Order: sequence, then structure tokens, then C-alpha cells
Amino acid sequence: MARPRASDFEEKRGSLLDAAAAVFAEQGMEKASMSQIAAQAGVSKALLYHYYPSKDALIFAIIQTHLTDLDDALAEAEDTSLAPPQLLERLVAAVLENYRGADNAHKVQLNAAKALSDEQQAVLRAIERRIVGRFAAVIRLIRPELAQGSPLLMPVTMSLFGMMNWVYMWFKDGGQISRDDYARLATQILLGGIPSVSVDPKA
Repeated sequence: MARPRASDFEEKRGSLLDAAAAVFAEQGMEKASMSQIAAQAGVSKALLYHYYPSKDALIFAIIQTHLTDLDDALAEAEDTSLAPPQLLERLVAAVLENYRGADNAHKVQLNAAKALSDEQQAVLRAIERRIVGRFAAVIRLIRPELAQGSPLLMPVTMSLFGMMNWVYMWFKDGGQISRDDYARLATQILLGGIPSVSVDPKA
């Protein structure tokens, strides 16, 4: 009979993933060691191996958890009663809010996924396709022509992700614009270009 999970299994798992993401983000995927991760988490190497038998298992778990949390946040944010432009802004805001405090996991996603096995990458790609599909569906509502034989729906959608995915490189909480402000700005740029941008970030 399999041993039942400890009551704090998920809490310990989350702490280990946070620690591992911090080490991977600082040291790089190749230089990071299981010993460093265990030390960062404040646990023994034996306990770390009990949860995750390898660096690959840790990397996969970090990215899968990060993407699943994002997909869940987007599902919760979807509100079909909103006009498509407002819904798009709401989804962008959900992504930016989900990225709050997740810079390390996001860096692992951007830099380490290619090191995983084909099977692991297939699992992650399925979640990514679901996330991208949520945005593409709204963009299609805004501009139906993009779904009628045009090859541009995906490039337009991924251009929006380009604006979102690199926010961690420059955005600072507590600065002159908030995450909601930037969600509005990114949506304005996508839908109307620079001439559509309001000089008041709150507008």
C-alpha cells in the first residue's frame, strides 16, 4: 500500500519549487545543484530527492505549476459579458497579476523548458496552447478577419505575449504605473497602435 501524503505535502512542495526557481534563476540551469537548492530551501538533500529525484523533475514541476496557475487565473478572469476589448484588457491584467512574485519561475519557463524531455515538453506545450488560445479567441472577436484565411492571428496574439512576457525585465511595483495601467497600455497598443495610447496611464 502506498504511503499517504503528509498533510503539509503541498506546502512543502511549493516551498521547494520556490527555492529551486530562485537558485535556477540566479545560477543558471547547468550550474545549479541539488545541494544548493536544498540549502536554499532549508531542507536536507535526502528530503529534496524524496520530492524531486532530479533537476529535470524540478524544472518540469516549476514550469508546469507556473503555467497551470496562469491558466487557472485566466479561466477565472474570463467574463463573456464584457465587450471583447475590455475582456482582452482583463486577461492581460490577469497575466500581469499572476506574474507578481513569480519572476524566478517565469525565467525558468523562458530559459529551461528546452532542456526537458520530449514528453515533458509536450505536456507544457498543451498548457501553453490553452493559454494562447484564450487570447486568440478574444482577438478573433475583435478582428474576425484574422480568422478568415489570414495567417496573422497567431503573430498578432504572440506579439501581445511579447509585451507581457518581458515585463519582469523592467517593471517595478510601486513605480509610476501599476500592473493594471500597463495592461491597459498593452491592450491600447495592440488594438490601435501608438496613436491610440492615452498620455494618462490611468485613462
